[in-house]
Amino acid sequence: MSHRVSLKNMVFYGFHGVYEFERELGQRFYVDLDMKGDLSQAGKSDRLEETVDYVSIYNQTKDIVENQRFQLLEALSYHIAEEVLRVHPLVEEVAVRVRKPSVPIAAALDYVEVEAVRRRGQ
Repeated sequence: MSHRVSLKNMVFYGFHGVYEFERELGQRFYVDLDMKGDLSQAGKSDRLEETVDYVSIYNQTKDIVENQRFQLLEALSYHIAEEVLRVHPLVEEVAVRVRKPSVPIAAALDYVEVEAVRRRGQ
């Protein structure tokens, strides 16, 4: 049996970007996580220890976005995905989407988004 746990539109203030001004001033980043795994034991037992603790995952993601620095959204999303898999053994697959609304592009657009999908054992 497969379950999906999602955290949608988490908002953090981080200092990521290729340009120095992005890393100095910072900006908001929006993050979605979709995790898949067999959580049927938690469905039967109703015990937090047998599922994915999304409070822990939120705090882990917050720490990465707010306290580490990356030039590329690809690196940020990859690092979040790797950490989720490393720390949470019940997660078999994770998709991380990072949105950056204030991109240094002379164009009208809502945001740039990068998605990293990682599976256990890859």
